[in-house]
Amino acid sequence: MSQRLNFPIVLRVQGWLLFIEALFMLIPAGVSWFYGEMSTLLAFVASIIITAGVGIVMAKGLNPGPRAVMRRREGLLLTAIIWVFFSLFGMLPFLISGTLTSVTDAFFETMSGFTTTGASVVPDIEVLPRGILFWRALMQWVGGLGIILFTLAVIPMLNQKDGIAMFNAEVTGITHERLRPRVSQTAKDLWLIYIVLTIVMAALLSRSLGWYDAVFHAMTTMATGGFSTKNAGLHYWNDYYVYAVVTVFMFISGINFTIIYSVVRGKFRHLRGNDTFKYYVVILLVVSVVIFANMSAQGYASSTVDRVVFALFDTVSAMTSTGLATVDYETRGEFIAMLLFVVMFFGGMAGSTSGGAKIDRSIVLLKNTANEFYRVLHPNTVTAVRVNGRVLSHTLVAKVIAFLAIYVMVMLVVALVLTLFELPIVDSLYTSLAMISNYGLGYGYTAVADGFASLPAAVKWILSAEMLIGRLELFTVLVLFTPAFWRRD
Repeated sequence: MSQRLNFPIVLRVQGWLLFIEALFMLIPAGVSWFYGEMSTLLAFVASIIITAGVGIVMAKGLNPGPRAVMRRREGLLLTAIIWVFFSLFGMLPFLISGTLTSVTDAFFETMSGFTTTGASVVPDIEVLPRGILFWRALMQWVGGLGIILFTLAVIPMLNQKDGIAMFNAEVTGITHERLRPRVSQTAKDLWLIYIVLTIVMAALLSRSLGWYDAVFHAMTTMATGGFSTKNAGLHYWNDYYVYAVVTVFMFISGINFTIIYSVVRGKFRHLRGNDTFKYYVVILLVVSVVIFANMSAQGYASSTVDRVVFALFDTVSAMTSTGLATVDYETRGEFIAMLLFVVMFFGGMAGSTSGGAKIDRSIVLLKNTANEFYRVLHPNTVTAVRVNGRVLSHTLVAKVIAFLAIYVMVMLVVALVLTLFELPIVDSLYTSLAMISNYGLGYGYTAVADGFASLPAAVKWILSAEMLIGRLELFTVLVLFTPAFWRRD
């Protein structure tokens, strides 16, 4: 029997998720109360009432039917639209408090937060109330590991096939490895690691930044989001210790969290035998050395220590799509900027909080390309792509290649559209890659203080969509635009 999409069950679960978002808003509301920001507190109270109210109405007022189940299509639809709904309601504190007066700007800022992109339309973040600043950090922290993943951890009813479909739709990677038989327990394990790492980082940073800034930067670093409390970012403190701590945790955030979980449980072989991790480390080290050599030749920074710290920090930041930077390379020659552009494309490991196309896919592409060259000379040879000692199926290899092709096409199409709005070609390409890679830093026109703020409204909506497409790794969003998705089964 053919079946239609069950919209009521999608919207009902969406309602519960909005209620959870309202609970998250209680945290920055508490921050506003603690610092005596009464007008901001009232803005959060109003936002909480609206978000929770709509969520309860959707959760209680919709009847999906006695035998309704969330199949794969419903899971894909929910996973895609939850990020839009979270952004629509998450922008309320900005609008009600008057921090941002434009719906377009508020939505862009919120989507940038939840997708951990880190691009901002706020020219001077230091004038923002602490409660609003904290909401920006919390959005990135929640979006870093995933809205759906958090939901699976706290709503046991989603543990069955519907939960598995959503888990696969949101968790990045070419394959999806669960830690436990129950997907809800896997989600809890991953979130526990994420929370503990955030707390440890905040404790380490507190001696130099104070608790507020330490917690803020711990959340945005673990999410590889890049939002800061200062216009100059970490350069405001210019502290080697701070750079070192942030570099280490950015590096950790770029590692597949299932590997981190295995290491925590003492299973170091999962780390030692992982090809992707080895490539991840080698690329970071090689690029850092190249940047250091170029900085030394060009006279960047004032000392050798600065060059070492800045080269390593900026390389890790680019590869993990965190978007924090120490040096304005655009004004000091474009070689390093281009090199970081390439690194940004690769990204970190699948299953991490980093953006980009992911190193795992690049390895598959390179190994498959090597096989194709070999088959030119030996056409009858049967070859296979091996990653971490496993032979990947031809179907999976084809999917990886298709992903990378679509990734580049989306980037080029958006860049082409940006040129219609009179952005320079290089600026358009860099900005488009930064958005789909969830990197956040601009270049040229978008690199100045009010660069993103001065973009036309239509461009901001396009870039917001590109952020979402990049965060959910293309297929989860783009499949919604295919006729087959909406046909009866």
